[in-house]
Amino acid sequence: MVYIKLSLPQYSDEILTSTTPFLCSTDSLEFHHFNHNTNNCNNSNFGYYNIAAGEMPPYATVDGVPTPKSAAGGGGDDPNTVVDIPETAHQISSDSWFQVGFVLTTGINSAYVLGYSGTVMVPLGWIGGVVGLIAATAISLYANSLVAKLHEFGGRRHIRYRDLAGFIYGRKAYSLTWALQYVNLFMINTGYIILAGSALKAAYVLYRDDDVLNLPYCIAIAGLVCVMFAIGIPHLSALRIWLGVSTLLSIFYIVIAVALSARDGVQAPPRDYNIPGDNTSKIFTTIGAAANLVFAYNTGMLPEIQATVRKPVVENMMKALYFQFTVGVVPMYAVTFIGYWAYGSSTSTYLLSSVTGPVWVKTLANVSAFLHSVIALHIFASPMYEYLDTRFGIKGSALAPRNLGFRVVVRGGYLAFNTFVAALLPFLGDFMSLTGAISTFPLTFILANHMYLRAKRNKLSSGQKLWHWLNVCFFGLMSVAAAIAALRLISVDSKTYHLFADL
Repeated sequence: MVYIKLSLPQYSDEILTSTTPFLCSTDSLEFHHFNHNTNNCNNSNFGYYNIAAGEMPPYATVDGVPTPKSAAGGGGDDPNTVVDIPETAHQISSDSWFQVGFVLTTGINSAYVLGYSGTVMVPLGWIGGVVGLIAATAISLYANSLVAKLHEFGGRRHIRYRDLAGFIYGRKAYSLTWALQYVNLFMINTGYIILAGSALKAAYVLYRDDDVLNLPYCIAIAGLVCVMFAIGIPHLSALRIWLGVSTLLSIFYIVIAVALSARDGVQAPPRDYNIPGDNTSKIFTTIGAAANLVFAYNTGMLPEIQATVRKPVVENMMKALYFQFTVGVVPMYAVTFIGYWAYGSSTSTYLLSSVTGPVWVKTLANVSAFLHSVIALHIFASPMYEYLDTRFGIKGSALAPRNLGFRVVVRGGYLAFNTFVAALLPFLGDFMSLTGAISTFPLTFILANHMYLRAKRNKLSSGQKLWHWLNVCFFGLMSVAAAIAALRLISVDSKTYHLFADL
């Protein structure tokens, strides 16, 4: 008769408190396990498992190795909806909190900041814009901290947003979350390609005022450069030195934009800060700007970024978040407020199109914005890359012919479609609003609050539960309203301009 050592974890809610080893016969037809929760005597449970048929208790380990079921998602309250979680083909648990903080800061201070003066401040005005940005900072930090604290819920790491949702709710939530996240990241990446193309065109028109190199062509060039970068960088942790390069590039375009805007503001006559448009358009643009506010701070891929941080993962991720929402937001505030102060309601959705100054300085800023967009896109495309690499078993050296060819074909095809959509509908502000409405609101605010409510329901007071439900309802309504507003804006702009417009 052969015996195996079966270890069963003892949990107090989501925290692993101890493990109990048992010796079980592999010939045994039955195994009975009584699990008594040490912190809550009313939550005892009795488990019955048929070992001979291959049944194992959740989270069990056999001779120190997780069983197939223990390596799968929890499936929420329904045991028939267990989600199989694949191992990742990418590197995890290798980065310091400071490096992760720079990844988050790179995202928040990407070339998108050059659009917030026009897409946030112009529709909201001084009071609405300032209050909105500060409030969005606070609520975004809060919502992201909820997700970060669930990273090890249930005694295992959830390295993907969809893994966490699937573990808490089951298979349907896993699929829905992945769909929302895919849409979110696809539109963010589309926006980055629009930004890169706009920066390239802005640099071109400084030297030649003709229609030879219009915006769709610039977007195509930007897409090609993004493909080349994606082929060369296998995974998120491999960015390392590129994070330093991206920081330097962001300093270039932010400092130049702030300096030239400040100079123009000092020299310019009094500006008009009234919110443009009639009453109906003001309502829709205000709602759209609210979606832009949450878009500015949130990635929709926090667990994927947290997967790269070293242990202790929750404490280190909180440090990275505090860095992002304190030091990291200062440059964004500066360029947004000074840009709006300098040009008022006439501020462009791409600030460098509004500034005046030496040609070489503006060229440096635009080229920096172009290159930074290429690097930042890789951060937001990494969940899709990780999914594809894991799905097709891409492992080993990044320079292996098979792996290199895979990245050329698959990543190249994905970014080619991104580029096509960017050239087809190059309305940056509208894309930001739509992204915030249909994916950032649900992923960052609705799902985060409800997951936390579900996971911590035994620890939350009635008041805390009510608070989370209010958040779910409020942001749900905001998501619907913002989606309607964004679709209206895209419809209006599509009629005003045309497909493949040269803006």
